[in-house]
Amino acid sequence: MSISGRILGLFSKDLAMDLGTANTLIYMKNEGVVLDEPSVVVIDKNNGKPVAVGKEAKKMYGKTPDSLIAVRPMKDGVIADYDVTEKMIKYFISKAYKHKRLLHPKIVIGVPSGITPVEKKAVIDSAKESGARRVYLVEEPMAAAIGSGLPVEGSTRMVVDIGGGTTEAAVLSLAAVIYKESLRVAGDEMDEAIIEYIKRKYKLAIGTYEAEDIKISIGSAIPMNEKKTYTARGKNMITGSPDSIVVSDTEIREALREPIRAIVNVVDRALSRTSPEVASEIHESGVMITGGGALLKGLDKLIAEETKMKVYVADDPLRSVVKGAGKVMENFQVYRKVCIN
Repeated sequence: MSISGRILGLFSKDLAMDLGTANTLIYMKNEGVVLDEPSVVVIDKNNGKPVAVGKEAKKMYGKTPDSLIAVRPMKDGVIADYDVTEKMIKYFISKAYKHKRLLHPKIVIGVPSGITPVEKKAVIDSAKESGARRVYLVEEPMAAAIGSGLPVEGSTRMVVDIGGGTTEAAVLSLAAVIYKESLRVAGDEMDEAIIEYIKRKYKLAIGTYEAEDIKISIGSAIPMNEKKTYTARGKNMITGSPDSIVVSDTEIREALREPIRAIVNVVDRALSRTSPEVASEIHESGVMITGGGALLKGLDKLIAEETKMKVYVADDPLRSVVKGAGKVMENFQVYRKVCIN
């Protein structure tokens, strides 16, 4: 690093980021997680400037007038709208710094393991345009393992990160990813499956965030002890008027069957494609699931039943990736080898 770079490093507060499809989280050096907000931006169509970002933008999603547009600029874990993503990152970094003007930070960002070179460049360029001095990328399963306290430099581990846009299955050994598969089926596809099910069965159109609430409230991968219902509100597709219907947990399990099956199949494939020695070590250590999707009730039990493996949920599944990226940033000389760029 140049002398000017070292001087900048002394006065900047370096960051780690989980730039997620559903939420963006920022971890600041020596402070921990300082920001956790929805990856949503409301843009003024007339001038292209953001009117609201994060939590405030989420409140406006689906309710904006013609002059405004609400955008989720991340899709399937990667940048779908470069310009809006850059505006969003700039806003979040500024907010994390409490809007103070500080020197350009070094940023470590968690990204899907299946990210393409073009997508990788888009993430790096977007972060640099937002003011980053240096940008390093770490694959989300590796970050999640580090953030959950797994000894990634030691024995073989399997991590399944179920986020908003992607499900990442990876086998880690000796601080490296020895097998990985990135499936673009995760929390968003679960929400979409609920929307389509209710539209097909009840002719009721509901919004994305209503579907997410249904999933969190009564969604499950296996039958639970207590029967639950949810009053879903939306627009009657025949009359065009506001309407509501009551759905059961059994119906939502039916709606979620295909995306859940796709996630279980990813875990199955990962286990079947490992060597006997690796499979033996995973059998001993078990499979860790993390990300927002890991919180779907009964999913850990279903994967365990289907794979005949021990499956457990990470201690802090929603924040394990950003915490891991934060550890990489704070102990960069130790963890630099896990970065993929």
